[in-house]
Amino acid sequence: MLKAFTRNYQDNSTEAGFQFTFYCDNCSDGYKSSFIESETYKKKKGSRLLGQGLGMAGSLLGGRMSNIGYQAERGTNILSERFEGRSPEWQKEHERAFERAQNEAQQHFHRCHSCYKYVCDACHNEDEGLCVGCAPRQEIYVAKARADAMRRNIDEKAQAATVWQGELESKTTVCPTCGKPAGTGKFCNNCGASMDLNTCARCGAKNAQAVRFCNNCGNPMTAPPSGKCGGCGFENAPGTRFCGGCGTKL
Repeated sequence: MLKAFTRNYQDNSTEAGFQFTFYCDNCSDGYKSSFIESETYKKKKGSRLLGQGLGMAGSLLGGRMSNIGYQAERGTNILSERFEGRSPEWQKEHERAFERAQNEAQQHFHRCHSCYKYVCDACHNEDEGLCVGCAPRQEIYVAKARADAMRRNIDEKAQAATVWQGELESKTTVCPTCGKPAGTGKFCNNCGASMDLNTCARCGAKNAQAVRFCNNCGNPMTAPPSGKCGGCGFENAPGTRFCGGCGTKL
C-alpha cells in the first residue's frame, strides 16, 4: 500500500508509465511529478513488435516458417495477457516510482508545525515557518484588513445617505364633473372642467368644487356669505372680517 508524505495526492499512472500529482492542503494547487516510463511496458511493447515481425516473415516465406511465426505471435499474446492485470514487476516499479515522485515533490512543499498541513511555497510563511492560514503574512493581512474596513465604511455611509426625497404615495385627482382622472393641471385632462378649489366663506378652508358643505366647519358652500354680526345683529358687507357696529370678529 502506498504511503505518501501527504494524503492529498492523485495517482496518474498508466500501464505505460508512472506519474503523480501532489496538492497543497491550503490552496489546492498541484505539482505533477516527472513521467517515468514502465520497463515492463517497454518489454511488452518490444515483444509485441517482435511477434508481429516474425508473423510477417513467416507469411512471406510460407509453409513451415509461417507456422513458426504463428507460434511466436501466440507466445507474444500470452505475454501481453500476463501484463494486462498489472504484473508484480509493474507493481514493484510503481512503488519505486511513487517513492521517487515523493522525493521530487517534497522539495516544493512545507509542513506547517501548527496545523500539520503540507502547503506549497506560495502558502508558506517563510518568516514564521508556518502556513499562511496559521500565520498570515503581515503586509497581506494589513492590506486585507484595510480593504475590509473600507467596505464597512462605504456600507455605513450608504446606509445613512439620503439618495431620494420624493413621495412614495401617488395620489390621483378625480374630476368632480366627469369622474375621471383629471391630471395635475388647473383643468381636467378629460373634460376641461376647472380644478380650482372653492374657499369656505366662514373658515377659509379649501374645498373641491363639487363639495356642498365645507369639510372643515360644515358651512354650506352654496349659501351666500352673510355679514350679519352675531353679537349686535349689525348687517355688514360680505367679506367683512370685523363687525362695523361692535368690532366683534366675524
